[in-house]
Amino acid sequence: MLTVQVVLFDGFDLLDAIAPYEVFCAAAMYAENALSVEFVTAEGPRIVTSGINGLKIEASGRLNPERTGIILVPGASGDVEGDGPNSPPAILSRALNTELAGLIERALGQKDIIVATVCGGSLLLAMGGLLEGRPAVTHHLGMNVLGATGAIPVPARVVDSGNLVTSGGVTSGLDAALYLVERELGPRIAHAVEQLFEYERRGTVWREEGRAPSSHKAETDEETNNTGMIYDTSEIKLPGESEFDGDWDTTIATPVGKLEVKLSISIRNGLIQGQATQGDETVEFINPLLQDNKLTWSLRVTKPMRLNLKFEVIVRGDDMIGFARAGILPASKLTGKRVT
Repeated sequence: MLTVQVVLFDGFDLLDAIAPYEVFCAAAMYAENALSVEFVTAEGPRIVTSGINGLKIEASGRLNPERTGIILVPGASGDVEGDGPNSPPAILSRALNTELAGLIERALGQKDIIVATVCGGSLLLAMGGLLEGRPAVTHHLGMNVLGATGAIPVPARVVDSGNLVTSGGVTSGLDAALYLVERELGPRIAHAVEQLFEYERRGTVWREEGRAPSSHKAETDEETNNTGMIYDTSEIKLPGESEFDGDWDTTIATPVGKLEVKLSISIRNGLIQGQATQGDETVEFINPLLQDNKLTWSLRVTKPMRLNLKFEVIVRGDDMIGFARAGILPASKLTGKRVT
């Protein structure tokens, strides 16, 4: 029997979870119970509160990362505007800090398990460092963030990467579930469910097969330097190399809380070197560049989530100000003091 485990966590999006659940239940009916479906959590049976009006749903089991079948991870629903504790990134980050990421990592290591995601579910996996180098899709507002985690964003309705199947926005859960029914139980069962629901699956399922299309590079925010940040430079003198030299205690105000990061910067004869330390993790600056009055660099961090961040800072005496940014997430303000 094919088992489907639909994962719930506090703040999950209702439609992300319910739409695939109904598709799989209908498929079980047409396939003479060759398929079973249940709601699970990383912690075990419990009541789970959704991110939409706090609706509560009971999960009947604990996620089993070694059970043959399909594990489906929904996204989060919360405040689209702003970066408060009820924003989707903050909800996903809290879910990431449970046992869920470790269980999904184990599942991805099994040959007979398919991990599927709907909407922001792929971001949850990506933020845990589980999708690096893998084609995936998420809600269109999170595609740049997906790329910032090291995944390969593919703007398709459904992306099939073998044992990983991801789908885009909220309603794409219907399409992903119908595709998985066709892939695992055959097109006739999938067609019967489509007829029952009076819904035809949308979009071409992207797979890394066949001839690749030619592509044209699109202009991005990075290329236009559209950071959305404005500096008051009226009292800032053009810094020399020594202005940035030294150690800096900085604070980054992120959507998931304030991060205390120590920066160590050395610039000698035009050669820029830097390190960033947070807790027990130290990473090197990537492609640092001093241009005009700004120092920019990139970092690959793993805490509190796996992200590729881009920094831009300026100095004013012993003060540093700037921002860190991942994809289209709001730029996080950085402030710092020189350590003397």
